Amino acid sequence: MDVVIHAAALKHVDLMEYNPIEAVSTNITGATNILDAAIDRGVGKVVALSTDKAVNPINIYGATKLVSDKLFRGAHAYAGSGGPAFMIVRYGNVMGSRGSVVPLFRQLKAQGAKTLPITDPRMTRFWITLEQGVDLVIKSMELGTGGEIFLARIPSCRITDVARAIHPDAEHEIIGIRPGEKLHEQLLTEDEARSTFDYGDHMVVYPLHALDNPAECIRPGGRQVPGDFLFTSENNPHLLSLEDLQRMVAELPERRGLK
Repeated sequence: MDVVIHAAALKHVDLMEYNPIEAVSTNITGATNILDAAIDRGVGKVVALSTDKAVNPINIYGATKLVSDKLFRGAHAYAGSGGPAFMIVRYGNVMGSRGSVVPLFRQLKAQGAKTLPITDPRMTRFWITLEQGVDLVIKSMELGTGGEIFLARIPSCRITDVARAIHPDAEHEIIGIRPGEKLHEQLLTEDEARSTFDYGDHMVVYPLHALDNPAECIRPGGRQVPGDFLFTSENNPHLLSLEDLQRMVAELPERRGLK
């Protein structure tokens, strides 16, 4: 087997706050099972899908994904020179995925709702389309040599703008942040910036030891980001406009007749 893509996870933030043992079992023990099986069967490359929730986590989901990421990064050394190459792809919210606000808002609109629930009007999130996510996985498979975290340069948006793009006539009911949620998300921390290189459409967080031998360990064509660089959904220079969101929502496949 050439490649394994590890996409299994329990991902609903609020549910995991009340089911931490299940989160650990699936997101941490499951990751260990994958990497052990990949090493045992001689797989060439393993790509693990991660999340911005794993960056400075405040919830059980993010904490378990952070541990999972550490396991996959460490597995490269654990496997030895003849073992698989383990890479991580770090996502933001996948637009239209199960459990996200987009299908919820579309469903409420289809049901004739006059109001949409908003946790906090200040909230921002990173957004990535399914196609962008697949492209990043393929890029990591093609370019990764082991231990890297791949991040796409993806846009952000305000949750209130998502609501307006889907149901412009609805009022907004502020319901408060759910357990484990942040106002804004991070895709990169200052600590990771030390070993992060910008390749234009994506960034790569290399293992720190790669800086000791950049000629062999760091792919050419990138620019090292400043040491104080932060990539958050709040400070992201690429903020989606209302028109951008309307177009992206219109391009999503319809589910159960929702429009």
